[in-house]
Amino acid sequence: MTFVVGLTGGIGSGKTAAADAFAKLGATVVDTDVIAHELTQKGGAAVAGVERTFGKDFIVAGAMDRKRMRDHVFADPAAKRALEALLHPMIREESARRIAAATGPYVVHVVPLLIESPDYRRRVDRVLVVDCPEETQVERVRARSGLSEDEVRAIMRGQAPRAERLAAADDVIDNSGRRDALRNQVAALHQKYLQFARP
Repeated sequence: MTFVVGLTGGIGSGKTAAADAFAKLGATVVDTDVIAHELTQKGGAAVAGVERTFGKDFIVAGAMDRKRMRDHVFADPAAKRALEALLHPMIREESARRIAAATGPYVVHVVPLLIESPDYRRRVDRVLVVDCPEETQVERVRARSGLSEDEVRAIMRGQAPRAERLAAADDVIDNSGRRDALRNQVAALHQKYLQFARP
């Protein structure tokens, strides 16, 4: 069986930077957000279902209109549930397939809502949380996305509280500082995970 590390963290915590650093060291990264993008881009397996469920207004150039959908599901909890009911089974199936096909010594399974999802929790051998102060999360997301502070905090409220994530963690990366500090922590964890992954 492949050794699977579940990597999670709040929006803007640095999950992608950490996953990229693990990938550079040879781990297989399976990212549910990447899979969700693939499913909803032009030619993606979920596009027809999105159009059936939400209508043509949510499709632009053959892909899901992400901004429109994000605004819609924020304003309408029923729409959010409908989108999740459509996408989540497809994401779970594809991520399981990629984990089974992994060639690295272990898998880093990036799941933003890992703490909130018992199904994903059961799939991973360890929980790794990328953490930073909430103010840092807000600054980073605003800088990269142009969202307002209120919009960022609304997203954060939809995620598990920081304390709850940290309580569930087997390992924590402190990403409140520089990128090289993140890489050093990843390198140390990589050695640890190689030991765990040895048969």
